[in-house]
Amino acid sequence: MIDTKKTDPELGEAVHRILVAKGIDTPSRSNYWQGLAQDSDDGKENVRQELEASFQHIMQLMGLNMTDDSLEDTPKRLSKMWLFEIFAGLDWANFPKMTLVQNKMSCDEMVIERNIRVASTCEHHLLPILGMAHVAYIPDKKVPGLSKLNRVVEFFSRRPQIQERLTAQIHATLCHVLDTDDVAIVIEAEHLCVKTRGVEDPCSDTVTSKLSGSFRSDPKVRSEFMSLIRKYGS
Repeated sequence: MIDTKKTDPELGEAVHRILVAKGIDTPSRSNYWQGLAQDSDDGKENVRQELEASFQHIMQLMGLNMTDDSLEDTPKRLSKMWLFEIFAGLDWANFPKMTLVQNKMSCDEMVIERNIRVASTCEHHLLPILGMAHVAYIPDKKVPGLSKLNRVVEFFSRRPQIQERLTAQIHATLCHVLDTDDVAIVIEAEHLCVKTRGVEDPCSDTVTSKLSGSFRSDPKVRSEFMSLIRKYGS
């Protein structure tokens, strides 16, 4: 779950503007979450209550007995889950604080954070996307705390997504925050909308990547990165 005590809303808005300019922002209503934050009547709680009422209505339309003790609190549980857990990444105020230090150690080799958990939601059917992200960069002037790479992946996963956009959002964000083009992202994930409905293929998974700088232009760097995430990865 996103740690709302370790956030940087100002950085989040800066990243938001970059993604909008690149055309890779998640489709959303402009300034919606900023408006909720400024609502003196606790805007998020109002939204939660509306979500609860909507889920109640949907479940009744499906013929469920909403007075049953197993079902009666499900709309409330769903509203909390959507707003504060699985879609918390829609609110840019939840963008993670990025702890950076100067590259005083003159590190100039790639740094890879492998097997970062991806738990997202397909925006077409609202079913889970589950997998792993591999994130690499070659330090220039700045070095982040390693957990910050995980938190960026988590933030963008916590919203309705398609995997291609998720990959691009993580990549663009890290290029900006780390102030380098030497960034590589690979995501391997299973989509439950493919496994449990439609084609119902239980064996397939999806791999997406976004590479720039040396990872894209230098075949040796690219090959080293790919080799390392395969040799020691999941």
